[in-house]
Amino acid sequence: MELNSKIYIAGHRGMAGSAIVRKLKNEGFKNIITKTSLELDLRNQQAVNDFFAIEKPEYVFFAAAKVGGIHANNTFRADFIYENLMMEANVIHTSYLHKIKKLLFLGSSCIYPKFAAQPLSENSLLTGELEYTNQPYAIAKIAGIELCNSYRAQYGCNFISAMPTNLYGPNDNYHFENSHVFPALIRKFILAKRNNESEVVVWGTGNPRREFLHVDDLAAACFYLMQNYNEKEIINIGWGLDCSISELAILIAKKVGYEGKIVFDNTKPDGTPRKLLDVSRLAKLGWQPKIKLEEGVEKTIKEVIESKFF
Repeated sequence: MELNSKIYIAGHRGMAGSAIVRKLKNEGFKNIITKTSLELDLRNQQAVNDFFAIEKPEYVFFAAAKVGGIHANNTFRADFIYENLMMEANVIHTSYLHKIKKLLFLGSSCIYPKFAAQPLSENSLLTGELEYTNQPYAIAKIAGIELCNSYRAQYGCNFISAMPTNLYGPNDNYHFENSHVFPALIRKFILAKRNNESEVVVWGTGNPRREFLHVDDLAAACFYLMQNYNEKEIINIGWGLDCSISELAILIAKKVGYEGKIVFDNTKPDGTPRKLLDVSRLAKLGWQPKIKLEEGVEKTIKEVIESKFF
C-alpha cells in the first residue's frame, strides 16, 4: 500500500476496525474510507456494489462483524450466522467485481474445533466438532475464509485471511449481558469497587484458559500482513500465551483495587476448555506483539474509568 492508496475499513467503529484506522493514520495514510452501518448496510448487496462503484477503494480491511459473548452467541444464533454471512459475502464478492488489489478478512479463533490439539494450529481447521455455543458465528467465519480462498483459486484475487485470538482494548463492548469475558470482568469489578460490593460472581468454573491480545497489537499485525503476506493459508494472530479465567479475574480485581470475594458460578457454561493459538507462522514472518497482558489490563481499566462508559 502507498500512503495515498484508497483504503476501505469495513467495521471501522468496532474494536478491531477502529484500531486499524488508528494504525493507518499513525503510519501516515490519509485516504481512508469509512461508512457507518446506517450509511452503508453491508447486508445489502446492491448498496455495497454502489458504494464500491462510487468510492473505488484499492484495498479492503474486512473487520465488520456481528459479535458477542457466550450468551449473545447462543441466544441470537440465527442473527449471528445470517448477518455475518451476508456482510462478508457481499464485500468479498464486490471486491472481486471491482478488482480490489488486496483484501484482508478477519476471522476468529472460534473457527477451530472445540477439542483440537493445543496450541491451535492453522492446519486444525475443519478437523473436528465446533463449540456449540458459538457454532453459527464460527461457521460464518469459516465461510468467509473459504470465500477468500475460492475467489483466489478461480479468479486470482489477492484475498488473505487472519485469525485473531480474544481481543480487548478501546471500543470494546461492555454490555452487561452480551459482552465477551474480558470486558464483562472489567465492568463487574469496576462496578463492584464503586458500589462497595462484597463479592463478584464470575460465570463458569474459572478453569477455561484463554489467550488475550490488545487490539492495537492486532492492528499492527493486520498492517504488517497487508504489506508482507500474500498466501492462501490462514494465519493466526496472538501471543501464543494464555491464562485461566480465574487468573484473569484475579488480575483485573487487583488492578481495579477490588478486595472483595470472587465467586465462580459453575451452573453457567464454560465454553471451550482452552483456546491458545499456535502463532509460529506469524512469528516466522517477523512479527511479534508488544503489549503484555498486565500492561494491557491497566491501560484498559484506565480508559474505561476515564471514558465513563457505565
